[in-house]
Amino acid sequence: MTRLKARIVDLIGALGPIPVNEYMALCLFDPADGYYTTREPFGAGGDFVTAPEISQMFGELVAVWLYQAWQATGRPMPVTIAEIGPGRGTLMKDMLRAFSRLDAALVADASFAMIETSPRLTGIQKQTLSGQSVRLDWHETIDTLPKAPLLIVGNELFDAVPIRQFIRAGAGWRERMVGLDEADALRFFAGAGSIDPSLLPGDAADAPEGSVVEVAPARSALMAAIAERIAGQGGAGLFIDYGHLRPGVGDTLQALRKHDHDNVLANPGEADLTAHVDFAALAATVRAHGLDAQMTTQGDFLLGMGLVERAGQLGANADEQARQAISDAVERLAGPDAMGGLFKVLKIQPKTSAC
Repeated sequence: MTRLKARIVDLIGALGPIPVNEYMALCLFDPADGYYTTREPFGAGGDFVTAPEISQMFGELVAVWLYQAWQATGRPMPVTIAEIGPGRGTLMKDMLRAFSRLDAALVADASFAMIETSPRLTGIQKQTLSGQSVRLDWHETIDTLPKAPLLIVGNELFDAVPIRQFIRAGAGWRERMVGLDEADALRFFAGAGSIDPSLLPGDAADAPEGSVVEVAPARSALMAAIAERIAGQGGAGLFIDYGHLRPGVGDTLQALRKHDHDNVLANPGEADLTAHVDFAALAATVRAHGLDAQMTTQGDFLLGMGLVERAGQLGANADEQARQAISDAVERLAGPDAMGGLFKVLKIQPKTSAC
C-alpha cells in the first residue's frame, strides 16, 4: 500500500466516503505524496510520453499557429507568450527556437511565461530552458501575468484537472464516491448527492443502470479564467488534449503507470489519473465570453499546419534511420489510430481574427 493510499484509507475511515474529484485531487496534487509533486511522469522512464517529447515538429507547429494568431490580431506589442502546465519545458524550448526563426524582433520584445504550480517541475523547466536569451518568468496562476495581450498554449492540461462522476441509480443519478468495503479496501460507491438534469448529456435519459456521466466544473472555471483574460486583454489560445468533441455517457477515468493501464484505486500517488476532456463544454465556456472557439483533431490540426512538409525538411539530409524515426513520429502524432485521432484541439481567438 502506498503511503498516500494509507492516508486516504484513514481519511475515509474517519470522515466517510469522498467524491471522485477530491480523490483525484489528492492522488495528483497532495503536497507530500501527490503524483505530480513527487514523481517524474514524463518520457520513456516515466509513465507516459507527451507529444513534445515525441518530436520537435509538434512544438514548432504550435509556435507557427500562435505566431499566425498574433499576426491576425494586429501584431500587438507588448505581448505575453505563455504555456500553462508545461511539463518538463520541452514544448516551450521548441517554440522558442521556432519563434526565433519566424521573427527575431518578436522574441526580443515579447514576455514569455510558464504557468506551473509544482516547485519540482518548475526546477526541471528552468534546467530545460537555461541559456535562453528571452524574458522568461514563472507564475502559479494566470492572474499574475502581465496585463497585455496573451498567446497561451496548454498541452495535456485539462485531462489532469479533477472531474466529478455521477452514476445511474434507478430513475436518477447519484454522485460517485470513493469509500471503504468490509475489508477496508478502497472501492466506488453511489453517494447521496445528485446532479442538475440540465448538466446531463443528451443521451443520458436512455442510459442503463450503472452508467456513468462526468462533469468538470473545475475545468470550466479554469477555461473561463483564460477566456476572460483573452476577451479583456486580447490574444489567442491553443489547447490540445485527449477527449471527445461531443458530450456523452461513459466512464473515462483511468490510471496510467509505467506506460500501462492501472487500477484507478490501486496506487494513489504513484499512478497518473486522467479523464477525457469534454471539448464541447470548454468551447461553450469560451463562446460565452464572446470569443471564437474552433475544435478539430490533433491529426487534422498538425497536417493543416504543415507537418508532412516539415518532416520532409528535417529528413532531407538525414540518414535512413533518422528518416524512419521522423516518419514514425508523424504517424504517432497525426495518425487517425494514434494520437492524431484520440487527441483534440481547441483554438480560441477573437471573432474578428479567427484563422
